Amino acid sequence: MTGGPGLSNKDGPLVLSIAGACVSTKFRSVDTVILGAGAAGMMCAIHAGARGGQVVIADHAKAPGEKIRISGGGRCNFTNIHTGPENFISENPHFAKSALKRYTQYNFIDLVTRHGIPYHEKTLGQLFCDTSARDIISMLLREMEKVGVELQLQTSIVSVSKSDAGFSVELECEGRRDTVICRSFVVASGGKSIPKMGATGYGYRIAEQFGLPVTETRAALVPLVFDERVTARFTELAGVAVDAIVECGGTRFEEAILFTHRGLSGPAILQISSYWREKDPVVLSLLPRENIFQTLKDRRKQQGKRAVSTILSELLPRRLAVDISARAGLTGNIADASDATLKEMSKEINAWSLFPIGTEGYRTAEVTLGGVDTNALQSKSMEVKSVPGLYFIGEVVDVTGWLGGYNFQWAWSSGWAAGVAIAAESS
Repeated sequence: MTGGPGLSNKDGPLVLSIAGACVSTKFRSVDTVILGAGAAGMMCAIHAGARGGQVVIADHAKAPGEKIRISGGGRCNFTNIHTGPENFISENPHFAKSALKRYTQYNFIDLVTRHGIPYHEKTLGQLFCDTSARDIISMLLREMEKVGVELQLQTSIVSVSKSDAGFSVELECEGRRDTVICRSFVVASGGKSIPKMGATGYGYRIAEQFGLPVTETRAALVPLVFDERVTARFTELAGVAVDAIVECGGTRFEEAILFTHRGLSGPAILQISSYWREKDPVVLSLLPRENIFQTLKDRRKQQGKRAVSTILSELLPRRLAVDISARAGLTGNIADASDATLKEMSKEINAWSLFPIGTEGYRTAEVTLGGVDTNALQSKSMEVKSVPGLYFIGEVVDVTGWLGGYNFQWAWSSGWAAGVAIAAESS
């Protein structure tokens, strides 16, 4: 684990700005307790402590920012230069506007630049670290250290309740339980995605404890799976990737798709999975820029003695071209194919309708769709309207971004909004 000065994990859980593995005081008071040392939680801690407020951030993981560490193939797609409200899904599409407008992708890029972290732009405005996602984690740790944030890892929040002073939070670390009284309590625990990283959905239970509605939650940005008949076909195509347009329910994305042993994956599929619902078809256009029926008719006239699969393999990956030709029954020369047969094959190429039976679930989902109902929150501060001092930020909230750095930007923006609001209250 890389980190800034003042970090140690020699004697147990990594702790920032304090000595020892855990704080064991049985009872103490601080300004703010944050549940979750992920992107949103650490961002909130940085700004909540900016005016001298005492901030404790607790996480049951062994290291902070684990989803940051594994994201983007280990290089962290930390934001997208095209970020806007239209890139997010929520039952209230206007909710995210305030935080995204006040702390933008350019604000975070400026922070990355100030820390000297090299980065590059890939396709569609996605920004990645040149070296390692650990650069982003180290940056956040250094920023937290500057303002004296106390980081307790391998620490669970056993219970939280409203008290006269704010909130009473019971922490457990290495078998010891301590009570912390705080004025502000922030839930930045994430959703249910990637349970092997420690995701539990605990934040939703806290919301329900305080009487807050939680919208339906689903695995999102996740591969789609199909019945045995379709899967058997896709198994033969496993590893084949092709740029395509994928459409579902009037929403479409144009990026790569990938055939797998279980079904379909790739950026376009992950994107559309957030919009797909049971029994909905997903429609693929494998050559969206090509009038494939006209192309095949022209080739039949000009190159009648060539095999259909050979002609298609000039436009599509060979294994896919052979598969489509065989499914259409066109194993001979293209001169032998009728207009009706070519038209039917063209439809499969550019209007291929498939019916997934589900997704791979939270095991491989990058995010959780849905969450704490935004109607219960102040859009400017992320504070619960009915419970002053209680905040929900990041993935636990019903705001879900597209693939490509948008969910990290929501974490930065919502964490900043809550942190700034908390700091203003404590000053």
